[in-house]
Amino acid sequence: MALYEKKLEFDPVVERVWEARPEFLAISPHAEVPVLVEPDGTTLLDATAICEYLDEIQMEPPLLGFDPLTRAEVRRLVGWFDGCFGREVTDNLVGEKMLKRLYGHGGPDSRAIRAGYANIHRHMEYIGWLIEHRRCLAGDAFSMADITAAAHVSAIDYLGDVPWENHPAARDWYARIKSRPSFRTILGDHVPGMPPPKHYSDPDF
Repeated sequence: MALYEKKLEFDPVVERVWEARPEFLAISPHAEVPVLVEPDGTTLLDATAICEYLDEIQMEPPLLGFDPLTRAEVRRLVGWFDGCFGREVTDNLVGEKMLKRLYGHGGPDSRAIRAGYANIHRHMEYIGWLIEHRRCLAGDAFSMADITAAAHVSAIDYLGDVPWENHPAARDWYARIKSRPSFRTILGDHVPGMPPPKHYSDPDF
């Protein structure tokens, strides 16, 4: 999304990280994505580091904010969604229901899944609270906070596990994210053997 938003040309490459290809491990020892490889061979790892780098080499539109306070809030929310939301919701739902299968790590843990279902309400309420007080998650402008939150939410929504009916404010925010051209290609991605629900790629749900 950051690359599309900044209108930077790139060639996306799908990496099946669970295959642990030696060529990929040579550039990403932990077998994690995303990885950005520049034309001169320079390699950057970690989503946050990559996006901050992109914000420096292509300043428009700024995805970290226009001023120090906004940038601090964007970084706080990126940390919140990649950290707390990731541990309490994404890992328990996407990790157990999808990634375990892809990695061949056995069946899902029902206790973790129940925890994910219980935790998601608090986080969706927080998204709703933010969006009731701001136009976007970190303020008036679309930012890396929105991108990071949308990345987690879209993965969970792919499984049909977001209780949208209980969280209308969060639903309205996500509908706006789904309508952005930079998000359309993401909504077109499918996991083999695991089709998403019908509403997944519909901007209007």
